[in-house]
Amino acid sequence: MSQPIITFATKPTDKSCLAVILGEGETQSKGFSALDSAVAEEIKSLLSAVGFKATRGKAQLLNRSGGAVVAVGGGDLTTLDTVAMETIAASLYHVTKASGFEALSLDLTGYSAELAAHAVLALHLAAYRFDKYFGQAKLDKAPTLKNINVVCDDVAAAETAYVPLGALREGIVFARDLVSEPANILYPQSYADRVKAYESIGLKVEILGEPEMEKLGMHSLLGVGLGSRKESKLVVMQWLGALDQKAQPVAFVGKGVTFDTGGISIKPAEGMEDMKWDMGGSAAVVGTMVALAGRKAKVNAIGIIGLVENMPDGNAQRPGDVVKAMSGTTIEVINTDAEGRLVLADALWYCQDRFKPQFMIDLATLTGAMIIALGMDYAGVFSNNDELAEKIGEASKSVLENTWRMPLPAQYEKQIDSKIADIRNIGGRPAGSITAALFLQRFVNGTPWAHMDIAPVAWTNEQRIPTVPEGATGFGVRTLNALVAKFYEG
Repeated sequence: MSQPIITFATKPTDKSCLAVILGEGETQSKGFSALDSAVAEEIKSLLSAVGFKATRGKAQLLNRSGGAVVAVGGGDLTTLDTVAMETIAASLYHVTKASGFEALSLDLTGYSAELAAHAVLALHLAAYRFDKYFGQAKLDKAPTLKNINVVCDDVAAAETAYVPLGALREGIVFARDLVSEPANILYPQSYADRVKAYESIGLKVEILGEPEMEKLGMHSLLGVGLGSRKESKLVVMQWLGALDQKAQPVAFVGKGVTFDTGGISIKPAEGMEDMKWDMGGSAAVVGTMVALAGRKAKVNAIGIIGLVENMPDGNAQRPGDVVKAMSGTTIEVINTDAEGRLVLADALWYCQDRFKPQFMIDLATLTGAMIIALGMDYAGVFSNNDELAEKIGEASKSVLENTWRMPLPAQYEKQIDSKIADIRNIGGRPAGSITAALFLQRFVNGTPWAHMDIAPVAWTNEQRIPTVPEGATGFGVRTLNALVAKFYEG
């Protein structure tokens, strides 16, 4: 896939377009200090002539005899933190990517190595494209930028600061790639194989097939895949980075429905092609584990993903069937399109039963009701533990991934009560996201737990954040990585 080469440098590249950051209300930015004084004065004069306002993220291209310059607004430079720098750098990429320039130099002389590192991360994320299946005609229309240099005072310090961010970038990009793949390419076995390849960076990966899950009594998960020719899988990832490798781990669990037709309760044809990304929760878990292993996080972490394909055929699960989960709970399947919670039920129980984690966080594109409740910009968070929920909120805010805590009122439990089994898998239209979370809560066995319904944010058809292009977002990787880094690394 086409990506520009992005590097740190001590000076702008010859024949490159130069980008400098300007602060609001200032006549000179830190970046100007690296320029010849005559050049700096010329740029200031050109900006004054066009009435440029240095609002954060706004950019102005200036053509001059000595070479093109892009002035990028930094807003109030006294409040310029890593998040602001990412916004500036990513906005700069989108302004210049199709400008005709092949080389760009972003002058961050005078800024810290940490800010320079975050600028490089933002440029990588903004430049993400899933063009694996494009023919030459479409590839010829790719962005013109081929090389981007971030000019800084201390290249070695910036490269060191970027190391953990590079691992984070790898996790996000891998998550986006997984979500972008079509279902004929990415199915349970091929997905599991891709995860297995990351044993090369220190992850321990186990793949459980249907015989192993049958022995464990995972009939809730297995029932979802009965109509598919693709064998269901449970992938277990371990990263043991704490000083004490026997220390209690943190755990992340993901819904991995590689394609969701709805099963016998089949979905309408319109928009069904989008259901290739019904495994977005699992991709976030995998991306997080890749990031933690890649940056050698000082934590023990478990990642578990249930991989199934929900298809209709003569062997498919029917509405009205009753299955027994690994926990021993019997479930009446009212709607086969409420399948993600059936997958997570067994994955969550297996996780707490085997690993006894400090907490479990599951991520899933679980309910369309979440989109109705929160729109397209927020993931819903449900939790049985106030402290965990608050930490998730703080972590997500620090990386510009919007979350909103939702209630778990016990009085709605009656909506998922079954007349012939312990529980049923759907509680009707009222409070659909809440009753789905209440269903999952039955399988956490008192472990501190949070459920993140990422249905609104796993995929975007309209770019809202400059570091997140249209398509697969990789939502959740940054939040979980920040959560671990801030609260759980020893």
